[in-house]
Amino acid sequence: MPQAGTVHSIEGLAGLRDRPRPGRPCALDEGRQAALKALILRGPKLERDGCVAWRARDLRGLVERRFGVRYSEAAIRRLLHGLDLSWQKARPVHPEADVRAQERFKKTCRA
Repeated sequence: MPQAGTVHSIEGLAGLRDRPRPGRPCALDEGRQAALKALILRGPKLERDGCVAWRARDLRGLVERRFGVRYSEAAIRRLLHGLDLSWQKARPVHPEADVRAQERFKKTCRA
């Protein structure tokens, strides 16, 4: 019977490779994760959520209020990644931006 630590001798070089580790289980079960994803995809409302666009801190507060689980902002981003959601931020546009003036300013490329 092999002793602990001798897996490499049984499996050869393949036994030296790291195996996947399960890590810490998610605090939200699959049903709660699905509910959270639906809430995120529905989008925030100023009256209901106090914001017009989801930020990590807003989602953190939502998860704590709705499910009673505390996450850091980084953990919220990892959770989003696990839900196949990306964390994207729109590029800001000045409210008085003149699109026509911007088009006139652009240089055209001569072929």
